Amino acid sequence: MPHGSQSASSSSSAHAHHASSGVGPICIRRIYDDAQPDDGARVLVDRLWPRGISKDRAALTLWLKDVAPSTALRHWFGHDPARWDEFQKRYRAELDANPDAVQQLLAFARRGKLTLLYGARDTEHNEAVVLLQRLNALLAA
Repeated sequence: MPHGSQSASSSSSAHAHHASSGVGPICIRRIYDDAQPDDGARVLVDRLWPRGISKDRAALTLWLKDVAPSTALRHWFGHDPARWDEFQKRYRAELDANPDAVQQLLAFARRGKLTLLYGARDTEHNEAVVLLQRLNALLAA
C-alpha cells in the first residue's frame, strides 16, 4: 500500500493552493471540490453558504463567517480582477480590525493541517488567497 500514499494524479489538487514559502500547514480549496483525507481542519471562510452544497458534503470543522470580507467589500469587488489589488488592501484592513477571527484560524493552523474553503469560481482572486498570505506571514513572524 505504499504507492497509495502518493497522489497518482495531480488533478485531485488542481484547485488547491499551498503556502508558497516554506512548508505551511495551510492550503485553500474550493468547497465544490471533494473533501480530502489530509484536509485537516476544514474552515469555510465565505460569508454566504455556497449554493448547492449540503452540510454533509461540506464536511466542515467550522464556518467562520466573521473572517470573510464585509458584505460592502464583497459587493464592491464583485470578483473583478481589475479591482484585485485594491480588494486585497481593503480586506487586509478588515482582517486587522478583526483579530479574534484571525486568531481562531491561527489556532487551527498551529494544531495541524488547515484547509480554508471558499465558493468563488476564480481560484486566484478570492478572499482565501489573501487570508492564506496573511496567516502564513503571521505564522512565520
